[in-house]
Amino acid sequence: MEKHTLNLQADKIEMILAAHKAPARVWGGRLTPRTVQFHLAPAANTKLSKLETLTEEIALALGAPSARLTRVNGTLSLEVPRADSRFVSLDELDARIQSDDQLRRIVASAGTAILGLDSEGVPLLLRLSSPDVAHCLIAGTTGSGKTELARTILASLVRHQKPRDVQLALFDPKLHGFAPFQNVPHLLFPIVADPDHTIVKMRYLVSEMERRSQLLIERPRIVIAIDELTDLMQVCGNELEELLLRLVQRGRSAGISLIACTQKPTARAIGSLIKANFPVRIVGRVASTDDARVAAGIGGTGAEKLAGRGDFLLIACGQIIRFQAAYAGLKV
Repeated sequence: MEKHTLNLQADKIEMILAAHKAPARVWGGRLTPRTVQFHLAPAANTKLSKLETLTEEIALALGAPSARLTRVNGTLSLEVPRADSRFVSLDELDARIQSDDQLRRIVASAGTAILGLDSEGVPLLLRLSSPDVAHCLIAGTTGSGKTELARTILASLVRHQKPRDVQLALFDPKLHGFAPFQNVPHLLFPIVADPDHTIVKMRYLVSEMERRSQLLIERPRIVIAIDELTDLMQVCGNELEELLLRLVQRGRSAGISLIACTQKPTARAIGSLIKANFPVRIVGRVASTDDARVAAGIGGTGAEKLAGRGDFLLIACGQIIRFQAAYAGLKV
């Protein structure tokens, strides 16, 4: 975006806030692949709650579909989607990572996957082998990019780690999201779609977890990935929920991780399963503030105002990191 355009937008923001008796100065900003962040310095008598109520007014004035107030590391920002937004290519990001010796070694370690770029333009990685991670919930409505993000995670595991280091157990009720991986050598068994077959394979994974726990085996790391978790639980019933609970509660010490995707992160649908069992939450655009709170495990994230199409929040260890997911498409 041109500097002249950004300056005009900053002036409009200041004018709108002043007109509504909530003065603030735009003192800087940051461009990400999908958004523009305008850093704000509110006047002493301007309340944050007042600024929050004016986000729709600002979005309208800027011709943007939405605006979102964020606060990261003490910096207050107003964030709006870019009209010239672009995707982050996994191939391009991968090439960048491979050119850095330290990052290349990290991404080759068992269970480490590429997520995308954070708001500073730094590659963001997910280390499933970390004691603080183990399991990850990816939530978002249709169009948020959750399945594409899961594909990116799986693609990066397959590209950089050998089957002796990582094995995949994939569950895909629609046989669409994970179809590109049906022939990779990392598969523990063929991709599962049938509900009855799902129960059989989950029982096997629980028994394998117990065997590995007894023998103190952690390698190869087993990564279980489930697309459309809520739909699968509704079809398979309580037995599936009980099996998943055992896996997420005891799988960490046996080298087993679970990555689950859902577009319906409601407390009624998956509340008992996700509560305290997913240390890492990745939340894309969701339908409501209630869904955002359940998916993130905390309130006030503003996930309902995300731009979609790969715009995510990573919630882990008490931190919230905004990032743009890398896009792998159908290429493994």
